[in-house]
Amino acid sequence: MSKILAVFGATGQQGSSVVHFVLNDPELSQKYKIRAITRDVNSEKAKALKNTVEVVQGDAGDRASLETALAGVHTVFAMTVPFFGPGGLELEYNSAKTIADVAVQKGAEYIIFSTLPSRAEISGGKYTQISHFEAKAKAERYMRSLPIKSAFYAPGFFMENFAMPFMAPRAADDGTWLLTRHTSPKTPVPLIDATGDTGKFIGAILAEPDKFEGKTFCASTALYTLEEVAAIMSKATGQTVVARQISAEDFKATIPFAPDALVDSFSCGEEFGFYGPETEKLVAWAAENARGQPSTLEEFLQVHPLQLK
Repeated sequence: MSKILAVFGATGQQGSSVVHFVLNDPELSQKYKIRAITRDVNSEKAKALKNTVEVVQGDAGDRASLETALAGVHTVFAMTVPFFGPGGLELEYNSAKTIADVAVQKGAEYIIFSTLPSRAEISGGKYTQISHFEAKAKAERYMRSLPIKSAFYAPGFFMENFAMPFMAPRAADDGTWLLTRHTSPKTPVPLIDATGDTGKFIGAILAEPDKFEGKTFCASTALYTLEEVAAIMSKATGQTVVARQISAEDFKATIPFAPDALVDSFSCGEEFGFYGPETEKLVAWAAENARGQPSTLEEFLQVHPLQLK
């Protein structure tokens, strides 16, 4: 009999990737029956999902909805959405905590959580205000203390983010396109095709849950410098894309939300590594153990052409 796999964020980048991957994996599609959990079951994406999987309403801010959504579930893929306003860390942490508490209450046997490393710990206390990293790290520590098996997925920088206006190349006066950050263009950053590849990492855990219990997948295809990203974008678009370092204040001025936290996050990655001093080794281990080869940035841009505008 198939085990019920509850997938939070089933209409978003990570959750939809898990749903798609499991449905299309011959072994996992027999082993698991998906229950997609979403806050709005009447959205267009949720309606489309109903053609292939069970879709139920569940909101981390409504414990009663989770008690219904997680009834009879064996494994949970949990993710939380960042809150960048005042009290955002505790709001996100409490969302994750509620999901985990209800999963245990309802007798679930395994939880896979989309986490991030503590920037405060990695930096030895230098960077403490990056709330979306700290909330997830705090939730991970809590989940590890619960009477439920667990594994963790810590994705790198989403390739999808290069389409966001403040992350995308911008037109320069000389006809080139500038990819600007306040960090060195030679800083290596782990990149992941979140929509295309999240399922490959979660799928590895679902296929061998005992093997990966307690493990964290620092999930990325590889490390790329901004110079390498610019070169790949140039080749993909036929335009000249140049990586350029600007001041922290100038970069901050381009960011429409949580500029201080995002600038600090990039700075921490430059100084201490995205996942700390072992970043390169951790990324290589995760890619080797994924259930399928993660997409390169070149492959991602073939499927999702970069629109320079």
